Amino acid sequence: MAILIPAFTMAALGLAFGVGLAYALKIFGIEVDPTVALILSKLPGANCGACGKAGCSGFAEALKAKEVMPAACAVCEDDAREAIAEILGIEHKTKVKLIATLLCNGGNRAVDKFAYNGIKNCKAATLQFGGQKACEFGCLGFGDCVSGCPFGAISMGEDNLPAVDPEKCTACGICVDVCPKSLFSLLKIDKKYYVKCKSTDPGAVVTKVCKSGCIACGKCEKACPTGAIKVENNLAKIYCDKCENFGKCFEVCPTKVIVRR
Repeated sequence: MAILIPAFTMAALGLAFGVGLAYALKIFGIEVDPTVALILSKLPGANCGACGKAGCSGFAEALKAKEVMPAACAVCEDDAREAIAEILGIEHKTKVKLIATLLCNGGNRAVDKFAYNGIKNCKAATLQFGGQKACEFGCLGFGDCVSGCPFGAISMGEDNLPAVDPEKCTACGICVDVCPKSLFSLLKIDKKYYVKCKSTDPGAVVTKVCKSGCIACGKCEKACPTGAIKVENNLAKIYCDKCENFGKCFEVCPTKVIVRR
């Protein structure tokens, strides 16, 4: 009997609290818009914030209010965007997949100007004379992008450079934001060739600090049959709207800094 009294008391308290919570929810609860709930069911639920809204729920509300378009979510698959467009009664336009792309080919190929013994963090290393790399534009290799990627799409390669998994990358842009050297860019995956360098130093300087940097020799510009590549400010640049993926620039590049995806 002594055991039953506390048990009944706890059960009665539980029932009372349950009824109280149910009543409070009915009076003070926020009613969910069914359209917002339906849109939210199509979103990935990553809550990465890359769209600029407060998670997927904030993005769903912005979509309902027609403040943004489905394409603003970089993480969504194209079929999810199509479903959301149908819910909103708007036209769906297929979006070419973007992929985070590292624009540095240094890593183990680039020399260090001093031995860095500080915190193994790119941002921290940058505070010491711009980092340990002799190339001021080069990747420091401590993986801020790796730890920052919420989708596990980036890992460090044997060349001490970040490698992006195209299957996992959602083009959320977080790596673009966390890299203190601004070495990541979101590029269209259907463009097979890109210049893996951001150095604007003269070629003579580049050759002293990196074995695979752009030396602005101009061979790629002369070889391109569509005029899609130009050397500007000591750096080759591929204009995607003109590039037809012929790969002539890739074939003639003497430092192999133009790479094929």
